[in-house]
Amino acid sequence: MSVGAIPLPTGYQRIAASTDPYTSFLRKVALKEDRTVYLFNGKKKANQLAQYAVIDMDAGTTDLQQCADAVMRIRAEYLFQQKAYHDIAFTFTSGFVCDYEHYAAGYRLQTKGNSCSWVKRSAPDKSYAAFRRYLDVVYAYAGTRSMHAQLKPLDLSKMHPGAVFIQTGDPYGHAVTVMDMAVNPKTKDTIFLLSQSYMPAQDIHILVNPGDDQLSPWYTPGKGAVLSTPEWTFQWTDLREF
Repeated sequence: MSVGAIPLPTGYQRIAASTDPYTSFLRKVALKEDRTVYLFNGKKKANQLAQYAVIDMDAGTTDLQQCADAVMRIRAEYLFQQKAYHDIAFTFTSGFVCDYEHYAAGYRLQTKGNSCSWVKRSAPDKSYAAFRRYLDVVYAYAGTRSMHAQLKPLDLSKMHPGAVFIQTGDPYGHAVTVMDMAVNPKTKDTIFLLSQSYMPAQDIHILVNPGDDQLSPWYTPGKGAVLSTPEWTFQWTDLREF
């Protein structure tokens, strides 16, 4: 099963994706048969009520792939599949731009205090394994604050698959990805799906809608004063895009 196979409410149909390869990619993201969310250490997450389904991507073996990291993981997986290597780049909290092309060329991160730089240390490697190691580096130095600064504000009326709800918070924030959207041709009402990881690092999963059991796992844009997800509350103005 994939994201694109998640059932729709009666009267809805998925928005067209013919001109948006990212939407097509998101719909092809595979889901596990097991709906249990596991942590990076193999233990079950304490809260098993937040997820509708679990995305079939590894969570890693260290406590790195948390909320903003899951947003970056999904985006990077798409760009890697498209071989759009030049576009795989994420900004650290320090402001350093960590791009995949440097890492694939054999450069490795060198840090000194809050300063980062590239140093040539390895042979070029564009394998998937090297790509995953690159992402672990990104996860260690980027977060909701840096991701928020990297993304551009997006009006709710222009929501699209791949958009992100994100808050920086203090001491930490949260981020979720819009995985798919559908529309009712008669009423013009739209609905959307969300995915997240959380703390500690865990499987990325599709969220249930705790405020509407009949519509879940779909959400309605602008319904209610805030966007209430199982483990975080966002403002509708928290929407951003790459």
